[in-house]
Amino acid sequence: MVDPEAPRPRVRLVAYGAQGVLERDQPLAGEISECLGRFPVTWLDLDGLGDRDSILQVGDLFGLHQLALEDVVNVHQRPKVENYGDCQFLVARMPIPGGDRLQTEQLSLFLGRNFVVTFQEGVPGDCLDSVRMQLRGGSPRLLGRGADFLTYAILDALVDSYFPLLESYGERLETLEDDVLGTPGRETIVQLQVIRRDLLTLRRVFWPLREAVAGLLRDHAAGLQDETRLYLRDVSDHTVQLLDLLETYREIAAGLVDLYLSSVSNRMNEIIKTLTIVSTIFIPLSFLAGVYGMNFDPASSWNMPELRWRYGYPAVLALMVAVALGLLGWMHRRGWLSSSDPLDHREVERALATRIMPARDPGGTASEP
Repeated sequence: MVDPEAPRPRVRLVAYGAQGVLERDQPLAGEISECLGRFPVTWLDLDGLGDRDSILQVGDLFGLHQLALEDVVNVHQRPKVENYGDCQFLVARMPIPGGDRLQTEQLSLFLGRNFVVTFQEGVPGDCLDSVRMQLRGGSPRLLGRGADFLTYAILDALVDSYFPLLESYGERLETLEDDVLGTPGRETIVQLQVIRRDLLTLRRVFWPLREAVAGLLRDHAAGLQDETRLYLRDVSDHTVQLLDLLETYREIAAGLVDLYLSSVSNRMNEIIKTLTIVSTIFIPLSFLAGVYGMNFDPASSWNMPELRWRYGYPAVLALMVAVALGLLGWMHRRGWLSSSDPLDHREVERALATRIMPARDPGGTASEP
């Protein structure tokens, strides 16, 4: 079911071979069919899923399976790869550049014998401009190879676009670490939670993407040349690197949350400690003031004869001061008045370093917990 609120597709056609490169915007069906018969490789990119007729027409031109087209318009698919005979169908998620919050869109790719068809959700901007620039520049690396190598180039650009994104999260975590060690506030923990949620979202993207690329390599019916498989292994290695970085940043974020909670708890303990000391000092003083506030008539020698003493009032005040000073001295000797040592940044960094190593399987790659 096509989303009626989805943008109408912008269709871009790039066909190339030894005879050159042909690029068209909004091509007609006849032009697409002509390019399929004339050029070794035809790349059709639909940016937008708001027109059901256009999607079905493209499916008829390239012989795309109906079930795969249903997955195209359902933009909440898990990254995967499926074999439809002479055509391979791959789903991945592509980061959307710009913005303060993490956003991704679904990229659906069909690989045929001499064509590549990609479907995007229609969000402005993508990470495939580098591939288009290589084609426009007549790159022999692309022009001299088939559609399978174009698929590699698209996947490579998609995976590499996540590295700057993860680096930005690393920089934000460094800034938040300084805030946590300095004067952490409510905004600090809010930002940490946002980063942890975004990293969890990326984890749900990277793990199935890694499996999809590995599945494409294992499938010998995928139409990949041996040389392209070598390049595609590099993409698989990059997905492993992304997972390593991701798990590292998740551990750092978890460590900073624990450090924040410990810092807040220590500050609260210092406040409670100060209030307890003040209360402890005033307990005996309140007792003395309460005793002398009873004001018994000094008719008997047992009824506070010192009430008529000329220096009784200053003597009681002096007694209260002596009691307070005595209590402070006793607390000082017990070490109760000394404040907690300030956090040592180097000690904290060493403590965090013990928590940021990602788990690895015996083969040396990151393993999912």
